[in-house]
Amino acid sequence: QVQLVESGGGLVQPGGSLRLSCAASGSAFIIHYMGWYRQAPGKERELVALIRGDLSINYAGTVKGRFTISRDSANNALYLQMNSLKPEDTAVYYCNFNINVYGDVWGKGTLVTVSS
Repeated sequence: QVQLVESGGGLVQPGGSLRLSCAASGSAFIIHYMGWYRQAPGKERELVALIRGDLSINYAGTVKGRFTISRDSANNALYLQMNSLKPEDTAVYYCNFNINVYGDVWGKGTLVTVSS
């Protein structure tokens, strides 16, 4: 069984920064791709950033240039550096790993609130 745990969310003022982390626990596995998603109140969950096994990366247009996704393969960890945060970035952020045998695995989410 694989579990993902996010951390790093919180309250930040517009223009501020936060760094989200996602750690995976469990037995040995192969990760095909890793991503961050978010869901704002009353909206559907959307992709924020994705990093594949070949290290290619995709960003949502709304965060490109402000957010940076990175991974620590040795520790099966995923990060999201968020700069120049805006009120519209307020959402619950989820990490997602696509893992052999298990398929898509999701964390429980961490709340990011951008407000003055």
